[in-house]
Amino acid sequence: MTTNTSTNSTPVKAPRLEFAKAAPKAFRALVAFDAAAREGLDPALVELIQIRASHLNGCAYCLHMHTSDARKAGESEDRLHMVAVWREARHFFTEREQAALALTEAVTLVAGAGVPDDVYAEAAARFDERELAQVLALILTINTWNRVALSTGKVAGTDERQYGKAAGAGER
Repeated sequence: MTTNTSTNSTPVKAPRLEFAKAAPKAFRALVAFDAAAREGLDPALVELIQIRASHLNGCAYCLHMHTSDARKAGESEDRLHMVAVWREARHFFTEREQAALALTEAVTLVAGAGVPDDVYAEAAARFDERELAQVLALILTINTWNRVALSTGKVAGTDERQYGKAAGAGER
C-alpha cells in the first residue's frame, strides 16, 4: 500500500479511483441490484446482514455506514454490539435473524466450505422462497459493496452516498 505522511505523521492513503465516476453504468447497476434486493425485507434484517458481512470482510467503511443507518432506524446498541458474536448471544436475535446471519456468514465465506446444507435448510425454513431469494441477493450486494469499498480505499466515517444521488444513481 502506498502511503503519504501528513504533517502530524499520520499515514494518508494514496488516492484511488472513484468507482462511481469511473464506471457509472456498473455503479448504477449495483445500486439498482441493491435496491431490488432490499424489496420486501425488514429494514432491521437488512442492516444486520450488511453489518455481519462487513465484519467478516473487514470493511470499516461499510460497517460504519450500516451501523449508523441501523441506529438512525432505531436499532439498539445492545444488538449492534452483539452482531459479531451473535451465536453466543442468540437471545438478542429472532430465529429468522439468526438464520439470515448464518447464511450471511456461509455465503460471505463461501470459498471455505461452500454453503452447508444445514445452514441453507434453516434459512429456507425461516423464509419463503421469495424472501430467501431477496436475502441471498442482499448478501451478494453487500459483499460486492465491501469489495468496492476495500479495493478503492474508502475511509470509514466518510459516507459518500450523496455522490450516488448527484450521479443519478439513487441511494445505497
